[in-house]
Amino acid sequence: VLIGSPLVGQPEKRTGDVYKCPVGKSSQSPCIKLNLPASTSVPNVMEVKENMTLGTTLVTNPKGGFLACGPLYAYKCGRLHYTTGVCSNVSSTFETVEAIAPSVQECKTQLDIVIVLDGSNSIYPWESVTAFLNSLLKNMDIGPQQTQVGIVQYGQTVVHEFFLNTYSTTEDVMAAATRIVQRGGTQTMTALGIDTARKEAFTEAHGARRGVQKVMVIVTDGESHDNYRLKDVIDSCEEENIQRFAIAILGSYSRGNLSTEKFVEEIKSIASKPTEKHFFNVSDELALGTIVEALGERIFALEATTDQQAASFEMEMSQAGFSAHYSQDWVMIGAVGAYDWNGTVLMLKDSSISMPTNSTFRDRHSEKNEPLAAYLGYTVSSASTPGGVLYIAGQPRYNHTGQVIIYKMEGREVKVLQRLNGEQIGSYFGGVLTTIDINRDSFTDLLLVGAPMYMGTEKEEQGKVYVYALNKHSHTLDIYPEEYLCKDTGYVCTENVCVCVCVHALRTEFSLCETNAAFCSETAVLPSVIHHKLGLLFRLRDCLRKKIRIASGGDGEKVKFFGQSVHGEMDLNDDGLIDVTIGGLGGAALFWSRDVAEVNASMQFTSKSINIQQQNCQINKRKNICINTTICFKARLKSKEDPFESRLQYWITLDSQRQISRSLFIENHERRLKKNITIKGSDCIKHNFYMLASKSFK
Repeated sequence: VLIGSPLVGQPEKRTGDVYKCPVGKSSQSPCIKLNLPASTSVPNVMEVKENMTLGTTLVTNPKGGFLACGPLYAYKCGRLHYTTGVCSNVSSTFETVEAIAPSVQECKTQLDIVIVLDGSNSIYPWESVTAFLNSLLKNMDIGPQQTQVGIVQYGQTVVHEFFLNTYSTTEDVMAAATRIVQRGGTQTMTALGIDTARKEAFTEAHGARRGVQKVMVIVTDGESHDNYRLKDVIDSCEEENIQRFAIAILGSYSRGNLSTEKFVEEIKSIASKPTEKHFFNVSDELALGTIVEALGERIFALEATTDQQAASFEMEMSQAGFSAHYSQDWVMIGAVGAYDWNGTVLMLKDSSISMPTNSTFRDRHSEKNEPLAAYLGYTVSSASTPGGVLYIAGQPRYNHTGQVIIYKMEGREVKVLQRLNGEQIGSYFGGVLTTIDINRDSFTDLLLVGAPMYMGTEKEEQGKVYVYALNKHSHTLDIYPEEYLCKDTGYVCTENVCVCVCVHALRTEFSLCETNAAFCSETAVLPSVIHHKLGLLFRLRDCLRKKIRIASGGDGEKVKFFGQSVHGEMDLNDDGLIDVTIGGLGGAALFWSRDVAEVNASMQFTSKSINIQQQNCQINKRKNICINTTICFKARLKSKEDPFESRLQYWITLDSQRQISRSLFIENHERRLKKNITIKGSDCIKHNFYMLASKSFK
């Protein structure tokens, strides 16, 4: 049994890991830590493995081995950490084959940055500006072969505080920025300040380097007095490929109770495209510190590429490996943090990577607003259909109600086929997915979509599960008729199948009971419902709402949230039955399945037909018609081939479809007979009955 321990190493070296635990009735060996973080490395980057939470995601590889992911794996570019995530591909012999980190990009830490400061009289207090500079600068690796920084201050005139090549360390630049004093001025000549920086600060004589990305950060608190020049100045910056970040300080407008509309429009025109990535506004000078982190991330995202449409600009916080799934052809890796937390799904095949863009999964025709923090890739799965494989991804925060996207791969391109939408705000629809092949014909029959935070009729987060059936003709998924759903118990019962569903505090889990309802009634396993600190697990016995409580054991301190994870698809003790591993915070327990007996009964009659004219016996000294029957039972355990001894109780009823029987058993002269027998493997028992006198045997 593999057990993920994403928090192992607390409080030092918190990397997470995976343990392999030998199991079996005779096994006494302890669990062994695999030390995967040490062997999971990405070349050519400065890794940050602390808090990488390796073991958060564990997925079995159908070809052998498994995939273990740490979505909080990070690497450094300059002073910034990019949480891109990593997955370790581990062989069946527990050797790390490769580290899969499709979001990681090699750092190119060369930027030439010139900060253009408005130093006019309206800026107040000036100490807030220098504090902002120091907060921004301390996260930069400054040096001749790394990032270089120069500062220009303007008001009515322009002054170079220092050039790109004046200082060569972060400490020296920060000290120089602290010494900058406000120059003042009654006018705000923003166009002049930008143009002077373009012409004089970005020159080779003052430290600018050929082929290195030029970045300008403009900080101002008012409309320019030379705005008639702005368009020409900005066009010149575009021609020289100077990326511009513009910050509008609204303090003087707030203090004077003035409209900021024209000012904001002017500053937006200064910023590079897309505007939403390059424009910032703050309420006053004191609030400048609130944008330092976001501004720094967007500046240093330029290090990876000068192409603003490239995916690497959007993948720096992707957290790849938050979910993972092996389909028939592709490995799906959910990256919930990609594209400003809208998320995406990375597709891997034969060591090649398909990395969808931000617009790949978007539906711009129906979207009224830009989606924010929708978490696509929170969970991923696939469905096999006669027309090929469908790929399924949950996006539980989309439009606040959640969404599930169904798509297929055409070569390396994604083609969206269908969108399933949640119905309740905050329900987390799409937070958990699973697909089920009920009749085991290799094609998916049902898709279950969990909404674990669905608010029920009792105004509590009771959760809800949506069941979709695959349309074999259109290869789309249609909602299952609600009359088949046992809403209050969380499972679905149809004529031949029980699909079991349960909701607990952290996620919704599902388990297929079995393809035969009678068999399902003894073997179905459900994940837990949190009960105080001690988890509970319930085993569904049948569709009559009977449950068996499986407690975690212990005092609720060593193992909490028992049932947080449930996995069962292997026979671990060689008894022929699937076993179930149930995990919680602090440990896991392995449960052997109860043995299942298959009993077959058959009957033979002598003779096969009844001749009412041929009396062949005497009952109570009267001639009558007697018939012999032989009942044979064959019993076997599903886990064993050898015969076993079993005790059976059976009932026989003559003419069970008629109100009045036409025959009685010789043993008790009644139409019903009850017997207890003991058999080993198989056995046959004979019974005799006789016909009653009747005018008609129709």
